[in-house]
Amino acid sequence: MTNHTGNDTYQAVVSIADESLVAIQAILADMTSEQANRTPRLPGANSPYAIGTHCVGMVDYWGGSLIAGLRIPRDRESEFRSHGDPKHLCAELDRVREHFPQQAAIALAEGVRDRTFTGTTRSDTVRTASATWMLLHIVRELSQHLGQLEITRDLLAADDHAVD
Repeated sequence: MTNHTGNDTYQAVVSIADESLVAIQAILADMTSEQANRTPRLPGANSPYAIGTHCVGMVDYWGGSLIAGLRIPRDRESEFRSHGDPKHLCAELDRVREHFPQQAAIALAEGVRDRTFTGTTRSDTVRTASATWMLLHIVRELSQHLGQLEITRDLLAADDHAVD
């Protein structure tokens, strides 16, 4: 496998993904279990814990299962109903941060190792997307969900301070 770790694309993807993962982790680390598992009073809203769990599942799926060919089990729907200790989720985010650089290197050197694994609502895309598209999808999704998590945290904090 050619070493792509000096490649500008590799450096950008890994750096930006890690920035988002670190920020997601920091928000969750500052929460109690009760805070992390609360859902804002909005239709279709997710708890901070569910958002973080979805980010882990998303990177494991696109980076681990498809790009690296690891076949990491995923139940996408349950990610949005998940709850638990934010410290445990922060450990999972550490694991994702540790493995994602290797997944990015595989993507740039070899492409996608396994297009047959299921676990997304985008199965048509899985069959045709380039490895670079998948890496950029991971970066975009992490950025999007970081913003969602920041807004969710702020809504929950505002709700805590609301006067009835």
